[in-house]
Amino acid sequence: MEVIEQTAEGLERKFTVKVPASELDEKLTQKLQAMKGNVHLKGFRKGKAPISFLKKMYGKGVMGEIVQEIVSETSAKAFSDRDLTPAQQPNPQFHGDIEAVIAGKSDLEYDVHAEVLPTFDAMEVEGLELTRLTADVEDAAVEEELTKLADQSKDYETVDGRAAEDGDLLVIDFVGRIDGDEFEGGRGDGHNLVLGSDAFISGFEEQLVGAKADEDRVVTVNFPEEYRVGDLAGKEAAFEVHVHEVKAPKEATVDDEFAKKFGLDDLAALKDSLRERVETEYKSASRNHLKRALLDKLDEAHDFDLPNSMVDMEFQQIWAQLQNAELDEQDKDKSEDELKAEYRKIAERRVRLGLVLAEIGKKADVQVPKDELQRAVQQQAFQEAQIMQMRGEEVSPQQVLQYFANNPDVVAQIRAPLYEEKVVDFIVERATVSDKTVSKDELFADPE
Repeated sequence: MEVIEQTAEGLERKFTVKVPASELDEKLTQKLQAMKGNVHLKGFRKGKAPISFLKKMYGKGVMGEIVQEIVSETSAKAFSDRDLTPAQQPNPQFHGDIEAVIAGKSDLEYDVHAEVLPTFDAMEVEGLELTRLTADVEDAAVEEELTKLADQSKDYETVDGRAAEDGDLLVIDFVGRIDGDEFEGGRGDGHNLVLGSDAFISGFEEQLVGAKADEDRVVTVNFPEEYRVGDLAGKEAAFEVHVHEVKAPKEATVDDEFAKKFGLDDLAALKDSLRERVETEYKSASRNHLKRALLDKLDEAHDFDLPNSMVDMEFQQIWAQLQNAELDEQDKDKSEDELKAEYRKIAERRVRLGLVLAEIGKKADVQVPKDELQRAVQQQAFQEAQIMQMRGEEVSPQQVLQYFANNPDVVAQIRAPLYEEKVVDFIVERATVSDKTVSKDELFADPE
């Protein structure tokens, strides 16, 4: 086997790999010799068929496997022998007739091209100065959460003869049709719907304001273009709705009995529980600011060439997300070219920071515990199964887990954010962190 380096410009690498037909034939003979004892062919005793006969019978199929193995091994070796890591999976381009190679009549020769990951010295993180924003959890914040909980937990009582108002709860039957045909998932009986909750498709609840008990109405709505359930996206649907009851909200009494609904002894215990939840939210917001400050410092301290393939992939993911989101006010007046230029810079930052964090984590031997990764994989499988079931597909979490097991790249994507958080923790533990007390609004302000 011969490996010739053709291109070494910046992060671009291109190699030509040549494997003589004689070497391929030797590997073929070895494989056939290994499988010979398990082959039982008519006219030969088991394991006694000559290699020449096995070549005629199985040669092309086995040689195809050999070529795949050699391409995979030699492609990886071409980079590893030079201490290079491909940024993306190398894509081989074969010379000549690959069928002639598989038939044993020609040498194997192919080009393998890929960008490689840049080499750089990651900054020392020991003593890195960072500021952590913190805010005190005041009683008012706990009372605000208690008010929200009471609003979410309020009871409803039937009102006779009154037309439904925003905030009322309706007990309804409904059946939806598109072009006169009922569609899957468009029927419900005895459903509780709070008007103004935005639980249904936009425009549905508004058309039931003013309805009375025992009234029938036809509600017409348009499914949004990005609707992902079934093939309903962009279509107009008519729902026949029967209103059984109209119920008005009844304010909940916040006392010890109210707390017992949530399995707590009294109101004081409920407030303590809410305080803990608020404190967790504050800590999460504090960490977000700290992580952003850390990433800013890492970004400022590193400047190196980036693999265009990685930047392109990151940009495409960002741009695809942007197509399904409403633009911020500051972006609405910008041209597509201006937006693409800005979001490409964001993609470059993400790729750069990903490489820096990976290098710091590699040097520190940061690991994601197996049990933690397993829990994340199981949770993702459960969520994916739920989404697919909502689309009408009969898929279990176990089937999704099996798919993950057969696709290591998917597991790697689940592991990536866990690994990033571990590296961030590693850096923060070694940094010099000073706390700064701020208001709640400043703590929860978007760090851009």
